[in-house]
Amino acid sequence: MKNVLVDILRAERSISGYRITDSKTESYELFFVHRKLETVRATDTTTTNVTVYVNHDGKTGDSSFAVYESMTDDNVKSHISSAVNRAKLVFNEPYELPDGGELEAEIESNMNEYEPRERAAKIADAVFAADCIENGSINATEIFLYRETFSIQNSRGINKTQVKYHALIEAIPTYTEGDESVELYEAYRFTEFNPGKITAEIAAKMKEVALRRKATKPQTPLSANIVLRDKEIASLMSELSYDLNYAAVYSQSNLHHKNDEFQKGECDALNLSLVGQIRGSGSSSYFDDDGVTLRDTKLITNGIVTGYYGAHRFASYLKEPETGNLRCMKLEAGTLTENELEKLPYIECVSLSGLQVDLYNDYIGGEIRLAYRHENGKTEPITGITMSAKLSDVLNTLRLSENTTVAERYAGPDKLLMKNVTVM
Repeated sequence: MKNVLVDILRAERSISGYRITDSKTESYELFFVHRKLETVRATDTTTTNVTVYVNHDGKTGDSSFAVYESMTDDNVKSHISSAVNRAKLVFNEPYELPDGGELEAEIESNMNEYEPRERAAKIADAVFAADCIENGSINATEIFLYRETFSIQNSRGINKTQVKYHALIEAIPTYTEGDESVELYEAYRFTEFNPGKITAEIAAKMKEVALRRKATKPQTPLSANIVLRDKEIASLMSELSYDLNYAAVYSQSNLHHKNDEFQKGECDALNLSLVGQIRGSGSSSYFDDDGVTLRDTKLITNGIVTGYYGAHRFASYLKEPETGNLRCMKLEAGTLTENELEKLPYIECVSLSGLQVDLYNDYIGGEIRLAYRHENGKTEPITGITMSAKLSDVLNTLRLSENTTVAERYAGPDKLLMKNVTVM
């Protein structure tokens, strides 16, 4: 089908270029109620999309459509004609598609060392090894194993394919005391099978759901040291990095420019890079959706903006280096030790409704569903509070842990300390 599609596109004189992407997903899925296996499902789906590019009126337009195996040649030609008409309604500044390059590669992972059935069974065993606390249980568990193959071909010689493996565990730990129950939803993604790490992750959630049942609301308002964990640190870094995206720079919506300071004062300086791959991250890739080879890029060095990143079109407009649309991020470790942290009173955020970061209004905050209050050598679970602070104050005083971790598309310190945050 693809060869025929390429021939049809090459013969179409009304277009100036094309891109074809194929996304093939093979999955193996287990569904448990408590520990009882209820359903096993395997899927195999392929999605093909075509984007045509049309130079018109000194501009470049584009439009996309899906292609199915059932389509005839005439069906394809009809869809191309419709896409051309739609593309003529798009008035982007002119640009060329990225050129050249062939690749066939597989993202490094140990997930391909097992057959799906065996791999899924081992993951289930690791999950249920954590289901052992009094009054606690895992009500439901869903395990998804994926083998994804992504291919891209364009009219300027790009022809690339990559394969990646990853897994997703969705679990609902529950704690029951008397007639009352408390639940937490856990979604855990990984590309490296490590049974000990899986058990530890689920065990931590089992502990958290038990503590959430016992958590109390502290007297507020108060000013406190707040500690964020890896997922929230990743959210904060994502907001900072998006401000340095080529698209934001091109539209002049970015607040920070090269050589601007993100930080001033006594703090751990930010050293943030976007990278193509992180071992263990499902976001790792050799190339982006345009087929551009991903190139690691340092965005912030010692708290100062040193680079931008982004997709091919905007890199072309800005005449900036071709980085590709990078998704993984690395943050260098800081100086905060566990011993130093233990001497401080602080609130450690365990579960948030979502970290809210607003660069334009200089704000950071969020609703805290569960936290640990550490003070005078004691730890107490608390809930029902919100936090807020000026983002600039946080950046100028933050501390980053020496210990590092990997969480989805983030690699870096496992804790970030914010000082003098308002808690209500």
